[in-house]
Amino acid sequence: MTMTDADVIQALKDAGAIRTGHFQLTSGRHSDTYVQCARVLENPALTTKLAREMVARLLHSSEESCKPDFVVAPAVGGIIIGFAVAQALNLPFVFTERQEGVMVLRRAFEIPAGARVLIVEDVVTTGGSVQEVVRIVLESGAQVAAVSSLIDRGGDLAFEADYYPLLSMEVESWLPKDCEACKAGVPIDSPGSRRIA
Repeated sequence: MTMTDADVIQALKDAGAIRTGHFQLTSGRHSDTYVQCARVLENPALTTKLAREMVARLLHSSEESCKPDFVVAPAVGGIIIGFAVAQALNLPFVFTERQEGVMVLRRAFEIPAGARVLIVEDVVTTGGSVQEVVRIVLESGAQVAAVSSLIDRGGDLAFEADYYPLLSMEVESWLPKDCEACKAGVPIDSPGSRRIA
């Protein structure tokens, strides 16, 4: 492991990935802070460095049973970092995507039965998208070895798998009915990828 949490935060800041304002998260909750990982992932060298750090921490922290032999990520946000993690592990990689609002495998992708699968995401708040990928992994006859992400936003997780985020950030979020920015009429931004799929 070569990066500290402070190094990771500085890399996010340098990339312009930490934004403030009024945001609707993929989970549907609202926040005044948003981590736009796409700003990190537009830099291949930084993406590769962070993926290698994710792998180093996963392999250092996890039990042998968490060691994967296959990597899958949800589209859109998880594709680039998922590929970079798979490359660092030298493992096969596929991604899931939404079809009529439901997360599925397309493009003739398959997850081998019996595979130990690492699910990789960019940012996790509640992990709703991750849980949808967990369902696909299990329906494929494979098992979830672990979940990893660049950022854990600190929400109550929808999945129960072992979780190894690169960085945990306690970023406050609210239900829309409790959002002060909404009550004040502040325009909202929905930068997450679920809205486009």
